[in-house]
Amino acid sequence: MSTTLITVDDLYRRVDHVVPAVEWATMTDDVNAILELKRQRNAVILAHNYMTPEIFHGVSDIVGDSLALAREATAVEADVIVLAGVHFMAETTKLLNPAKTVLIPDLRAGCSLAESITAADVRDLRQLHPGVPVVTYVNTSAAVKAESDICCTSGNAVQVIESLGVPEVIMIPDQYLAANIARQTGVKVITHPGACEVHERFAAADIRQVRADHPDGVVVLAHPECPPEVVDEADFSGSTAQMLTFVGTHRPKRLALITECSMSDNIAQEFPELDFVRPCNLCPHMKRNTLAKIRRALETMTHEVTIDADVADRARAAVEAMLAVGAR
Repeated sequence: MSTTLITVDDLYRRVDHVVPAVEWATMTDDVNAILELKRQRNAVILAHNYMTPEIFHGVSDIVGDSLALAREATAVEADVIVLAGVHFMAETTKLLNPAKTVLIPDLRAGCSLAESITAADVRDLRQLHPGVPVVTYVNTSAAVKAESDICCTSGNAVQVIESLGVPEVIMIPDQYLAANIARQTGVKVITHPGACEVHERFAAADIRQVRADHPDGVVVLAHPECPPEVVDEADFSGSTAQMLTFVGTHRPKRLALITECSMSDNIAQEFPELDFVRPCNLCPHMKRNTLAKIRRALETMTHEVTIDADVADRARAAVEAMLAVGAR
């Protein structure tokens, strides 16, 4: 594995723009231990874009949004995968790697969207709308995915829905993502009253205030889990990976990311010349992941993610259907 030649000093150069040296000094024991444990366990760390820089740019091996992590998980050759993110991501990784050990550093790392809907809710929606395909956001439990026809992420939702070639879909559980995608596709969307506790707190007035505070110009990027009126105020809306691509392509002098706070930190490290305005909201679940907890996960091999075999088979089919759309 590539970690055999990486040192703590090498890793600090990846975060030196956003992590002060005095803070890094408090992290080096955990970083050294994690590097050694990854070698011992033949382990890799998958980290979501909302991880703090010392995890995202530091100890992780594979980073990205939910779609990128799902795709990359299928090619992992390690014996152990640590998912630095939230529980539904760890479940998705396990679905795609049933023979591997998948660990999540903190079992409390949940998701308001995943908790907003149950498998029974999906069955009820099917009864109310017979024959309408169910498109389920990956921010859901394996049990909910198992009741679905196909999954999607914020990065591929338009592509997934258009691939179905139908005039109407059930898209769950994020009501705002569903509304935003419906406007892009023209497909009628039946949804569920779920929302991300990070993105639903943003308001259109927040963006107007950012623009008022920077009359010489600011480019605003909003996540599609935000309410439609927030997306309407932004210059661009996309998944975290799409935001990163936008920044790398356009290099706006000043920008505001209407999403989770660590996203700005991680992009700022990559593009230190840019001026970031930070009207962000923290995700308390993502922030349960720390270096110390990742170290403990590898030391104790906890907490292992397991999924009932029948649920896993059906949920995996929905995830693989999504990945097949991307492959086409």
